[in-house]
Amino acid sequence: MAAPGGLTVAAPGELTVAAPGELTVAAPGELITIAWREVARGAMLGRVPDDVHVSERLTIPAAELSWRFSRSSGPGGQGVNTTDSRVELSWDLGGSELLPASLKERALERLGARLVQGVITVTASEHRSQLRNREAAAARLAGLVAGAIAPPPRTRRATRPSRGATERRIADKKRRGQTKRNRRADPD
Repeated sequence: MAAPGGLTVAAPGELTVAAPGELTVAAPGELITIAWREVARGAMLGRVPDDVHVSERLTIPAAELSWRFSRSSGPGGQGVNTTDSRVELSWDLGGSELLPASLKERALERLGARLVQGVITVTASEHRSQLRNREAAAARLAGLVAGAIAPPPRTRRATRPSRGATERRIADKKRRGQTKRNRRADPD
């Protein structure tokens, strides 16, 4: 069986990439050509990235991520019981060699309550489509990891209020006290 452009398909059911952005499927007795849009390198078909970008310096590779799909409760119309739109995204933080020891220790300490045997799992089921739930889960995981590895905030240095601030505070208190005194009924 010959495809447009001279491509020959050897066996029925065989998938062949005919040209960039074109997929040819040979079914018994027919030839179907499907075109798909170009996808940036490092991304999956349909806008969901393979890797989870936590920051400009940290990206969790797809090989360390585990995706699980199940049926979601909530809105969805007739398809709610047939599509697996709920997404669970897991990353083995404890077993990953991606983070330096200091950042890994900080993340394990901060995410300790969320971890199950060193694995952090986030779920997303607020959207009807699996694709949007995948994007939401990836964003949620990136936010959690970014917050967990962020440097601790600076410790507050104790300071005294300025003289002007103290005087303004006392003047406000006196003014408020005078207002309250003026509200009292005069004993006659």
